[in-house]
Amino acid sequence: MSSRLPSRTARRRAIAVAAGLSTTALVLTACSGGGGGDGGGGPEDDPIVVGISLPLTGDFSEPGKGVQRGYEAWAEFVNEDGGLLGRQVELKILDDQSNADRVVQDYEALIAQDEVDLVFGPFSTRLVVPSARVAEEYGMLFVEPAGAANEVFEQGFENLFYAAPAIADDHYNYLADHILAMPEDERPQTVAVAAMDDPFAQGTAYGLRDKLADAGLDVVVDEVYPPNTTDFSSIAAKISDSDADMVIGGTQYQDAVNLIVALQQLGYQPDLAAFSTAPTNPEFASAIGSKTEGILSPTGYTETASWPSNVDFVERYTELHGNPPGEDEANAYTTGQVVAAAVEAVGCAEQGDCQQELIDWLRDNEVETVVGPLTWDETGKPQGAHLIQQYVDGEIQIVLPEDTKEADFIYPKPAW
Repeated sequence: MSSRLPSRTARRRAIAVAAGLSTTALVLTACSGGGGGDGGGGPEDDPIVVGISLPLTGDFSEPGKGVQRGYEAWAEFVNEDGGLLGRQVELKILDDQSNADRVVQDYEALIAQDEVDLVFGPFSTRLVVPSARVAEEYGMLFVEPAGAANEVFEQGFENLFYAAPAIADDHYNYLADHILAMPEDERPQTVAVAAMDDPFAQGTAYGLRDKLADAGLDVVVDEVYPPNTTDFSSIAAKISDSDADMVIGGTQYQDAVNLIVALQQLGYQPDLAAFSTAPTNPEFASAIGSKTEGILSPTGYTETASWPSNVDFVERYTELHGNPPGEDEANAYTTGQVVAAAVEAVGCAEQGDCQQELIDWLRDNEVETVVGPLTWDETGKPQGAHLIQQYVDGEIQIVLPEDTKEADFIYPKPAW
């Protein structure tokens, strides 16, 4: 191992108890042939072990499980195709319980005690930032699928890459541009905002809020709620009483469902309704009573994209699960693609100097993924843009930008 790494002996002492705290661990072993070597038992025959911590329980468990499915699909398909560097891939996944202290313990254990070859990032900015610090301390490449808040890229990380087209503040850029291009007497005039106290959720909501406010729209409600909120009656009442033309939800999944149901019960009918993340979940429509028509959401992924690897991914994932992948699954799969591209190009997958070689390669190269070609700036920020989806005729479809739309933008939104 390279001298770049801190003393493993000291680290093991520090995390001996922490390692035992991670009670949920999934180890995905190779289920198909194609590994390198001829059974001689040398290092070239060993699997490449990828360490991951995910929120499989707690506040972020719903999207966390989606990320898990994406990672597992990536590992299974890579192994079916012969592995990485001719070696099979094995995932070791720990449950961080949506807890920032726990995620630090998990990555400490995975890197220093289990000595995994590679690490992938967790879900949620709240968990990405502390875990990225651990990875950087050990000199590990850290590609992550869900830390999109701007604060992630203000930390000075030199090892981090976000595996999606755009950061949270820019998710709604196409929607903001579309609204502001409307004649002033036709576009929304007032806006109500409710956002989870979470960097990603707030980033998506506030990026849109601020662009509209700077153009003269009046923000009449601006509420923040804790991640574990289940009762949205008071926030819904404020939004309903304001009779805002547009509602923006900085949401994950269950909070968006609960807020929308509360707004429906009060009879509030906005002309535009935009909620981050939740509408792309396949269970969203049934959760709010199928009253989805006109609801908007940004997305970094669409199953209908014609990128070559996406066509293959959708076909194989659908065969595996019986339904196409969602955005969480796709971003996790993209994380695997990004790391795999670097591994195959550099020719190594291990702790030590190899990690810096992987980082340097990604700094200088474009990677083709299921969300399109990705490149990054020096902070790990991707250089792309999110699409805008809307429920049209009962299906969520791309409506912006115009040159990629699958359906026409609906305005005003039909009653829910």
